[in-house]
Amino acid sequence: MTEINLQNWLDTHPELDSVRVVVCDLNGVLRGKRLPIEKLPKIFANEVRLPLSVVDVDIWGEDIAGSKLVFETGDADGIGMHTGRGILPVTWGEKPSAMVPVWLALEDGSSFCSDPRRALDFIVQKFSKLGLTPVVATELEFYLVDPANNRPIPPKSPVTGKRLNADGVLSLDELEHFDGFISDVFEACKLQNIPADAAISENGAGQFEINMMHVADPLRAADDAVFFKRLVRGIARKHGFGATFMAKPYAKRAGNGFHVHFSLLDKKGNNVFDDGTNKGSDVLQNAVAGLLHTMFDATLTFAPHQNSFRRLSPGSHAPTAIGWGYENRTTAIRIPGGPNIARRIEHRVAGADANPYLVLASILGGALIGIQQQLKPNQPVSGDAYSSDLAHLPADWVSAIEAFENSPLMGEIYSSQLRTLYTGCKKQELKKFLAHITDFEYDSYLETV
Repeated sequence: MTEINLQNWLDTHPELDSVRVVVCDLNGVLRGKRLPIEKLPKIFANEVRLPLSVVDVDIWGEDIAGSKLVFETGDADGIGMHTGRGILPVTWGEKPSAMVPVWLALEDGSSFCSDPRRALDFIVQKFSKLGLTPVVATELEFYLVDPANNRPIPPKSPVTGKRLNADGVLSLDELEHFDGFISDVFEACKLQNIPADAAISENGAGQFEINMMHVADPLRAADDAVFFKRLVRGIARKHGFGATFMAKPYAKRAGNGFHVHFSLLDKKGNNVFDDGTNKGSDVLQNAVAGLLHTMFDATLTFAPHQNSFRRLSPGSHAPTAIGWGYENRTTAIRIPGGPNIARRIEHRVAGADANPYLVLASILGGALIGIQQQLKPNQPVSGDAYSSDLAHLPADWVSAIEAFENSPLMGEIYSSQLRTLYTGCKKQELKKFLAHITDFEYDSYLETV
């Protein structure tokens, strides 16, 4: 956006008096600062400074104990470099505003490798050197909830006034009852140039899924997912609801997943996963093998929170076994049917609570390892993967943290600094969770043992 175009934009939006400059932290949370709208040119000139440690805070926004970004560097600033996304209108607050995304650079202008967006870019550049372009589409699930309660309960229908109490997968009535909310979500997506596609009512009461159209730019796909999550929460508040992307907000209802579809194009625009057969090409098989080979070690990026592992349980419509199959939704890796020219891989492990940049970095990085090493997958699973004799994902948060921290494979995907910061963040969060005694523990033990 040139200086002249920027001035034109300011002239045509006199109603705006502020802009948010935002960066994504390791948990996928947008953080930043509010500036007067007159400072917009400063953002596009890359003159906004933010502490590098802003990406390395825990889920409560607290610095990580012992973080080198805080204590060894004096909590130094980095440069907020404009990502090229432009100015994103924010329409759901008390008054309209705008948001401009940045990613972090060091003082000399070089990339700050622990910015999660930079981590994904590192993998994308590896594909580019091979003459390959990943094409990515995402599917995000979320629940609308009643915001008047500390614990989630389904919302009341705006049409009937009755609280939802049944799981209504693909329910047209549920879509129609919440049509005002969904229409506003699509309108906000249009304003932010997020390619929202189909909307469906999912398995849980008040649960919805909105799919994104595929784009030949993984950074853009991850951006869209991050902005979409914030947008949905904002529009929900505008309509009197809460919205949650928590992986498992209800113990006995379906969790929220973040499914990723991807294929690879060569320099001529051909899909290298397509060999004219339903099986798919050798490159597809290599990519699948790489995803299976790295899945256990990468699980922390797919299931980054204490609650994440409540979703990853057998029979819960979320994968637990490290397997793959054709048109099989019980597997972690699914090869959808359809025209051969659209042959692609669906990765079904991540929860909607995960950081989209790290999810895509782990998926594409794992596929790249499989392609470069020409790995071969085991046999595809037919039938119920939950009951198959396969290796399983880490069963708990502790195991996932240890696997990610100690994995040489993750060292091929992520910088050592990011791995240290990310595992430090997760260990700090784990320690705080373990320090809290739940009501259920008191109910079970206080006057019993």
